[in-house]
Amino acid sequence: MCANDNTVNIKKPAYHHGDLRRVLMAEGMRLLAERDAESLSLREVARAAGVSATSIYRHFPDKGALMAALAREGLARLALAQRAASEAAGGGEAGFAATGRAYVRFALANPALFRLIFASDALGGGAAADCADTEAGAMLRDNALAEAARVGGDGDIRAVRAWALVHGLAMLMLDGRLPHDEALIDRAIG
Repeated sequence: MCANDNTVNIKKPAYHHGDLRRVLMAEGMRLLAERDAESLSLREVARAAGVSATSIYRHFPDKGALMAALAREGLARLALAQRAASEAAGGGEAGFAATGRAYVRFALANPALFRLIFASDALGGGAAADCADTEAGAMLRDNALAEAARVGGDGDIRAVRAWALVHGLAMLMLDGRLPHDEALIDRAIG
């Protein structure tokens, strides 16, 4: 059969994202909900985003850069959860306790992301310093200073105690040393 002279060869445009970095981050977060960060690969994230494996390198030069970006996004999401919990509790002392409960619940709902943030080298050796410079870290510091002003004591030490309590409880539950028990979270954190 002869080709019709009126036939126009239309080339299908190459697949292109308007904001590939955002899509790669979303796919990375989705994959972290299914597995641990160590088993995640750049190639897998690219495939999930529907782009070639080489496309990801325009936004993340290596896996470490992607993991660091995912960890920073995780910290931002943690801060949102904590802020919402504090506001729902009315702020103040009740709000401070609510941020702690939100921390543990965030860890239990997002175990791979939580471990990426706090138990890996994704943020470099200074993860604690990186966390202090986030909204979640600022909330912890501000709440601890307000509590110290209310009842006395050293605000910095109160911040360390509060973080140690909620982080320790989260890790004990994640590691199966304590049950994932909502009532226990409420009782332990107040």
